[in-house]
Amino acid sequence: MNVKEQIKNYIAAQPEPKRSDMQELHKLIVNRLPTGKLWFLDGKDSNGKIVSNPNIGYGSYTIHYAEGTTKDFYQVGLSANSSGISVYIMGIKDKTYLSRTYGNKLGKATVTGYCIKFKTVKDIDIAILEDAIRYGFEGNMIS
Repeated sequence: MNVKEQIKNYIAAQPEPKRSDMQELHKLIVNRLPTGKLWFLDGKDSNGKIVSNPNIGYGSYTIHYAEGTTKDFYQVGLSANSSGISVYIMGIKDKTYLSRTYGNKLGKATVTGYCIKFKTVKDIDIAILEDAIRYGFEGNMIS
């Protein structure tokens, strides 16, 4: 199964209204970066053990670790969780940037160093979320 099929199946497996919200967000992100790399991570480690929620990734950047190794990863991620949806903005140097810039404007969302979590799209200002996603693709990246 290719990545697009995995993403389609993952979104389709979500209960409503999460399914519709994730489909809307997926379209919004793909429209923001139409030629960007798509990722699907099933949440399992190399031994098949579940270590995280499955997630969809968009774009690509290189993580540079202190010991000199590197890893390719996505810039923006989308994941269903037990209480709603998480949007990940990866590679931000300033871990207070998301909460300072978008936290008070988003609506009913929890904002951490790289994650914006909310129950449903209707609880947030989608234009503000789109600004945060744009920043994830164009902003202060590590690489």
